[in-house]
Amino acid sequence: MKRIYSDIVQFRGSHYDFGYMQGELLKDSLTLKNREKQWKIRRPRFTIDQQEAKAAITCVAPGVWDELEGIGDALEWDMDAVLQDFGGYRLDYVRSGCSILTGEDYMIRNYDYHPKTYEGRFTFFQPSDQGYAIIGPSQRITGRMDGMNEKGLVLGYNFMHRKKPGDGFICNMIGRLVLETCADAGEAISLLKEIPHRHSFSYILLDRNEETYVVEATPRGVMVRQSNVCTNHFELMKDENRHHLADSHKRMDAMERQRNKVTDAYKAFRLLNDTDKGVFSKQYKNWSGTIHTSAYFPKQLKAWFALGGDREPVIFDFAAWLRGENIYTKQIIGTVDTDLRFVHMDENVR
Repeated sequence: MKRIYSDIVQFRGSHYDFGYMQGELLKDSLTLKNREKQWKIRRPRFTIDQQEAKAAITCVAPGVWDELEGIGDALEWDMDAVLQDFGGYRLDYVRSGCSILTGEDYMIRNYDYHPKTYEGRFTFFQPSDQGYAIIGPSQRITGRMDGMNEKGLVLGYNFMHRKKPGDGFICNMIGRLVLETCADAGEAISLLKEIPHRHSFSYILLDRNEETYVVEATPRGVMVRQSNVCTNHFELMKDENRHHLADSHKRMDAMERQRNKVTDAYKAFRLLNDTDKGVFSKQYKNWSGTIHTSAYFPKQLKAWFALGGDREPVIFDFAAWLRGENIYTKQIIGTVDTDLRFVHMDENVR
């Protein structure tokens, strides 16, 4: 078993100042050192046109571009370097897992991926200039892999495939743009239909209206359905699915089979986080081991978070934080059943 942690990052202020603060935190960090080593041995399989990326980001969320500029100024990097690591536009993505279960007033999400990609940051950001406040774990610093905003909109995404990528945003930046700018599921669906997608993912949405929507998105089209469970295959755009879906169906069947026992949010959390229920995954070497389990409550504006399996969640009162009450916990601690290295806490992660 490996002990891991996520740092809690909280900030109230402008996007630029938030970016600058994050850049200061990144200086001399293992995350940045490891990423620099990774780029030396792995050439980017993408190109980024700075003006195209700026136009794509600023037409949706201008503050995010300000945040990127703040990061660049703190690190003393030019914008091309910032976009390569943190821009979230025209970047590549490898396979992952993930499972999501929702009720009328909660979303529970297992984030399944490879440890060498996990940054270990759980963020609170309340912008003073534009956009909605967001709580949730970050991916590639500026992106959000799941989260909730001040309006009670909750989002999580599940990987589908990388076939025939297009020019556009990757999943974590899409998560950030949706939570930054959308007040409810309807607005989020409209945005997901408008923006360009680089890869194929399902985006699961829940808001205070108690309805869950699954948005199946690819570079070639977007379709919407309603469901309370989602893993790693499309139900509408089946032609887009990968050939090997046994694990995805296995986790979905495990959730469906045990749904009658899920009578409240805590039991739903246990269904996904307990390692003996058939949903939690230990396939870390296959890029699909469960690293965290998160839960969001749009009506209460509360979040639960746990690293690793068989854990009790750390509970955050986002509504209280929005009123000015700081979080005094510095880190979330957990354990995972792997000896693989994490990019934010181990040296020479390649």
